[in-house]
Amino acid sequence: MHTITLKSDDTFYDMLENMVEKLNITKSELIRRSVLNYKETLEKERLIEQIRMASFKVRDASLKSAKEFDTTLNDGLVNV
Repeated sequence: MHTITLKSDDTFYDMLENMVEKLNITKSELIRRSVLNYKETLEKERLIEQIRMASFKVRDASLKSAKEFDTTLNDGLVNV
């Protein structure tokens, strides 16, 4: 196992102390969980962005198809 040193101000340290007391875990465990949680959050945000970009591509393709279909609506119906 590796050791990581963290410098913090009093406010952050006090918050950390309060959290570990309430959760009944070590500071190391709280920080490990927090980092893993943050990593998961970043991965979810990246996935959401990928889905959003894919959605825009599908939307654009759908709009293009709809416009092409609209141009065929009056085919052969000029004098009807």
